[in-house]
Amino acid sequence: MDDNNEIIFQIQPSSGVPIYKQIVDQVERLVASGNLSPGDELPSVRRVAMYFQVNPMTVSKAYSMLENSNILERRRGLGMVVSTDIKSSKTLKERIEIIKPGLEEIADQAKQLDLSRDRVIELLSKIMENKDGK
Repeated sequence: MDDNNEIIFQIQPSSGVPIYKQIVDQVERLVASGNLSPGDELPSVRRVAMYFQVNPMTVSKAYSMLENSNILERRRGLGMVVSTDIKSSKTLKERIEIIKPGLEEIADQAKQLDLSRDRVIELLSKIMENKDGK
């Protein structure tokens, strides 16, 4: 992350996924993709809690879980940083394995909603274009 310590993950309170789990999953993906590298500092618990208007204990729980998984480490005076012992970017195959369960869930939902493969792919492409444009 840059020196501004910007918040690069998103929280969707209405998603049904607990907020702490959203943070854990997103940090894991950001590390896997190389968007977060060893030594990168994460925003403080207080900053994340204020930004998303969530309980600081929720953010603290996520950071603690990431620390217990050796993805983050606590540095005195710096807060939480990506562990220097972690291999940051993963191979394409490893990154695909991370996203595969979500894609399988989308495929199941599309089938239940009787949506065509082409329509779902078109919608996914548009969503990805919008995300790239931000």
